[in-house]
Amino acid sequence: MPRFSVIVPAYKVQAYLHECLESVLSQSCPDLELIVVDDGSPDACGEIIGEFAARDARVRPVRLAESQGPGPARNAGMAVATGDYLLFLDGDDTLTPGAVEAIADRLKETGEPDVLVYDFAVTHWSGEAVRNALAAQLTEQGPAPFRLEDRPGLLRVLMVAWNKAHRREFVEREGLSFPPGFYEDTPWSYPVLMAAETVATLDRVCVHYRQRRQGNILRTSSRRHFDVFDQYDRVFAYVDARPELAQWRPVLFRRMVDHFSTVFTKRDRLPHGTRAEFLRRARADYLRHRSPGHPVPLRSRFRHSLVRLSLHRTYRVLESAQRLGHRTGTVASRLARALRAAALQLHYRIQLRLPLREDRAVFAAYWNRGHSCNPGALEEAFRTYAPHIRTAWIATAEHQHTIPTGTRRLRPGTAAYWTALARSKYLVNNVNFDRRLVKRPGQVFVQTQHGTPLKHMGLDLQERPAAARDMDFAALLDGVDKWDYVLSPNRHTTLTWERVYPGTYTTLPYGYPRNDRFQRATSQDVHRLRESLGIPEGSVAILYAPTHRDYRRTQRPTLDLDRVLRRLGPRFVVLARAHYFHGGPLATSTGRIIDVTGHPSVESLCLASDALVTDYSSLMFDYANLDRPIVIHATDDDHAAYEAARGTYFDLRAFPPGAVARSEDELTDIFATGHWRGSRSTQLRSAFRERFCPYDDGRAAERVVRRVVLGEMEPVPVLPLAERCPVPSAAAALDLAPLPSVPRPSSPVAVVETL
Repeated sequence: MPRFSVIVPAYKVQAYLHECLESVLSQSCPDLELIVVDDGSPDACGEIIGEFAARDARVRPVRLAESQGPGPARNAGMAVATGDYLLFLDGDDTLTPGAVEAIADRLKETGEPDVLVYDFAVTHWSGEAVRNALAAQLTEQGPAPFRLEDRPGLLRVLMVAWNKAHRREFVEREGLSFPPGFYEDTPWSYPVLMAAETVATLDRVCVHYRQRRQGNILRTSSRRHFDVFDQYDRVFAYVDARPELAQWRPVLFRRMVDHFSTVFTKRDRLPHGTRAEFLRRARADYLRHRSPGHPVPLRSRFRHSLVRLSLHRTYRVLESAQRLGHRTGTVASRLARALRAAALQLHYRIQLRLPLREDRAVFAAYWNRGHSCNPGALEEAFRTYAPHIRTAWIATAEHQHTIPTGTRRLRPGTAAYWTALARSKYLVNNVNFDRRLVKRPGQVFVQTQHGTPLKHMGLDLQERPAAARDMDFAALLDGVDKWDYVLSPNRHTTLTWERVYPGTYTTLPYGYPRNDRFQRATSQDVHRLRESLGIPEGSVAILYAPTHRDYRRTQRPTLDLDRVLRRLGPRFVVLARAHYFHGGPLATSTGRIIDVTGHPSVESLCLASDALVTDYSSLMFDYANLDRPIVIHATDDDHAAYEAARGTYFDLRAFPPGAVARSEDELTDIFATGHWRGSRSTQLRSAFRERFCPYDDGRAAERVVRRVVLGEMEPVPVLPLAERCPVPSAAAALDLAPLPSVPRPSSPVAVVETL
C-alpha cells in the first residue's frame, strides 16, 4: 500500500497535463500512486494519461464516460485510492520539487495528523510566481498537531483541497466527498478542518497554482458563479447536523459574506445584467444563515452592508464615481509629475553654473539601495582619513535607515539630490549615477565596481543577447567616459575592465574597500553577528548565495534547502541570500533556514557564516579573503545554460575555490563527509586566493582616499597574502565528525579538480 495517493482530475488541460504529471512522478519520495481521472475531456488528456500509465506502473488511469466536473472526478479517484494519505492536484498545477518528501517528513514529525495544510504560490502566465499572502498562518512554531480551535486563522487560508494532505481513514470515517458544481472546494475544505481531530501545518510551498490567461475559473464570466450559494448551503447544513460544530457558525457566516462580496465586486465574474440578481440572492442567504457573534473588521463593513442591504444601485453609483475620480486623478498626477521634473531640471542647470564645493562628496550604491559595498566602505574612510570632506549618501526611502548618523541623507529626484550631483567635487558609486548627470570640469568620479568579473560584462555582452536584453551600449560608453578612477582587486579584473569598459580613466589596483572588514574583524564581532542572526551555538552556518540568471524571467533556487538540511541533520543551518535582482526572499525562514536577503550587509553575513555555497556569484572572490571553505554547486544542465546565455571568463569547475558539486546529492555528501573543509578543498582555495586576492589586505579604502583626495601618489604597501590573518569562523574549532547515516550519491563526488 503506497504512502500517498495523488489524485488529479483532468478536463481540457492537455497543454499543462504533461508538466503536472511529471511534477508528481519526479518527486524524490517515490512511495505514491498517481490516480489521473479523465473527466470526459474532449481533448488529448486521455491519450496523455494513457502514455504515462504505459511507462510508469504508479499511474492509475480512471475514465469517466462524460464530464461531471472536478468534484465527482475527485470522488472517482478516491474510490480507487489505496494510499495512507490523499493529495489532490489540479491538472494544470504542479508540485514543487521535493514537496512529497517534505510532506512525508512533516507528517511523521507531527504524529500522523488527520490533515496537514501546506503552502502554495500563484504562478501567472507571465512567469511571475507569488507566494500565498497568508503564509504566516502556516507557521510550524508552537505545538503540533492541534485542533482548529487552537489555530482558527487557518480558515483564512484559501479553501481548496489541493493545499492539504488528508488521512484516508479520516476521510472515510467522516464520509467526506465532493459535491458537483463550480465551487466544490468550499463544502469540502471547511468540513475537513472542522471535523479533524488533529491538524498540522507545513511552512513550505508545495504547489504551484497556475493562473491561466484564459480558461481560469476566476477569470470566467458565467452564471455558474451562482453555484457559490448552493455550496455554502451545504456547509451550513453540515454544521447544523453536528451541534458540536455550532461554535463555527459566526466564523463561517463572515467568510460566506466575504466570499459573496468578492464574487460580486470582481467585474470579470458575473455576466452583464446578473449582478442585481446575484446581490438579491446573496441578501437572502445572509438573512437565512445570519450568525451574530464574530466581529466584522472596519475594512469589511461596507462589503457586509452591500450584501445585507442589497445595495446594487448604490454600489454602481460609487463605482462610477470612483472610476471618474481615478481618471481625473491620473491626468492631474501626470501633469504634476511633468511640471515637477521640468522644475528640477531647471534647478539642476542653475546649480551647474555655481562653483564646485571642494569639501563635498556624494555616494551611492546599487541604484540607490542603501549604504553598502565599496562606496559604503569608502564613505567611512573619507570621514576617517579626510575629515574635512562632508559626505552625503543617496538612497531611496526604504533604505534611508542604513545611512550612518554623521552622513547627510539624500533621496533621489529631490532638489537636494540634484544640487549634490551638480556641486560636489567627489562622486562615488559602484554603478552609474543618473544618466542625466553632467560631469563638470573639476569633478572626480570614482567607479568602485561591485565584484570580480566571472560572468561576461560590458561590451562582451554584445554577443550575448539573452543576458544583454535591451542594453544600450552607446549609453554604457557615455557613462564610462565620466569615470576618473576604477578600482580593481586583482590583475584579472584590471584587464577585464579595461577591455569591456574602454575609457581614459585610471585603474587603482588597491583591492576592494568592502573587503577591508574581513581583515579587521575579531572573534567577538563574529559571535555578535551570529547572535543577531539567530544562529544556534555550535552549529555550522552555510551561506547560500546563488547569482542572478539574466536569461530567466523568474528566479528560483536550484537547491531544495529543506531537503538538504533534513539529510545533514540539526548541526547545520543555512543563511539564504537572494541576488538583489531576485525581487524577493530566496526562502522562507524556518527553524534552520534563515532568509537574509534583506540584510543590509553581505560582509556581515560572510563573517557570521562558516562556509559559502554558490554557483557563479562574484561573492566567492570576496569570501576567499576570509580563507574559509567555499563549495560550488553547478549542475551540468545549469552550467551549460549559464555558459550559453551569459558566458564566463574562465571555467570555474576547472579552477574552483573549493569542492564542486554537480548535484544536490553531491553537495549534501560534501558536507556530510567533511570534504567541504578537507585538505584538497584547502589546496584549491589557496590557489584561488593567490590569483584573485593579492591586494585585499584591509587597507584598500585608505589607499583610495590617500590617492584620490589627499593626492599621495605612492600607495600604502600591500601586506603579503601569507602574512594576513583573517578572523576564523565560529566552526573552525568544532570537532565535526562525518555523518555516516547520509546516503551516498550514485556518482562520485567532484572534490579533486585540476589546478
